[in-house]
Amino acid sequence: MAVNLTWQDRLRRLFTVSLSELSPFRREENYVSIDIGSSSIKMVEARTAGDHLELLNWGSVSTPAAAIQNNMVTEPERVAEVVRGLLESKGVRARRAVTAVPGPAVMIKRVTLPAQSSQDIENTIMFEAGNFIPEDLDNVNLDYQIIDHLEESKQMEVLLVAAKKDIVSSYSDTLRAAGLMPIVVDVDYFALDNMYELNYDPVPDQVVALVNIGARYSSINILKGGRSTFTGDVPVGGRDITEALTRDLGVSAEDAEHVKAGREIEGVSAEQASMALGPATDALIDEIHYALSFFWTAATDERIDALYISGGAARVPELRQRLADRAEAPVEIADPLSRVMLAPSVDTAALRQRAPEFAVAMGLAVRRPQDK
Repeated sequence: MAVNLTWQDRLRRLFTVSLSELSPFRREENYVSIDIGSSSIKMVEARTAGDHLELLNWGSVSTPAAAIQNNMVTEPERVAEVVRGLLESKGVRARRAVTAVPGPAVMIKRVTLPAQSSQDIENTIMFEAGNFIPEDLDNVNLDYQIIDHLEESKQMEVLLVAAKKDIVSSYSDTLRAAGLMPIVVDVDYFALDNMYELNYDPVPDQVVALVNIGARYSSINILKGGRSTFTGDVPVGGRDITEALTRDLGVSAEDAEHVKAGREIEGVSAEQASMALGPATDALIDEIHYALSFFWTAATDERIDALYISGGAARVPELRQRLADRAEAPVEIADPLSRVMLAPSVDTAALRQRAPEFAVAMGLAVRRPQDK
């Protein structure tokens, strides 16, 4: 993304997503979404087919060690090489790409403003941004989205998002180095929102929490009636469970991953595995529950009606039920493929087994550059 000095250009689009409804699918096009995480890189190739999304290809690969630091791709060439290899091994043809920066890398603020023209709101946004962003505005990418109209359209609620340009560029430059053309850089919080809207029917006034459990942190997006109301994250994830199992059971990281998936390993009984998993899982749940309570209490005093969990740790034995007991609300493992057509060439069984890992990637798969 080029650095432009006029205020109009400083108000660059970091993401262009409707938070209340997805834009209708237009014509049949192929895009590849790349979810670059600290532990793994997930890829989905998809196209729009009428009013449906068709998944053509998918895959994942481990992220090079220490290539992601402080929410930034610090070794773009190494990551690009891995992405190139994944695309080549899967025979991906699409070159237009969508990716996302991590939620912790962005600054988000909701403001209520008097109703005003498009020209006036951009001036107002620049003023608001200067008040809440602890950075020179030349160093950040900004975007805003009008998410609601209040008091008979006399007021409007606006979502303002900012991210440092060097962080955004680290992801887009990585895609370019991999031979792709980055067309949208989104935020993982809002990719979860799009995944939910793609596959589920929001219920008016229903409060839903989307929790994506990553390797090192977990993203949270709280929706009311399908509209994003609060976003946040906690610095715990599936790797914390892996490290606890490695320490408590004296097993390798690979064997710990098998235990997390509910599989038996040599030298560890089912009872031993359960006893080690319980405390490790509860530690993760405690952090998620605390975050949910904090985020939601800060927004309103309403209770959460349902939770949808995703990410690689979503299928950890008993996690769903333990979280449901703790949150006193039903918890489901999100299905990001519920309403997605799968091409005949797709290994459906293998993909569905790992579907929760691809929640962010599937949310990115519906993003188009003209959405707003």
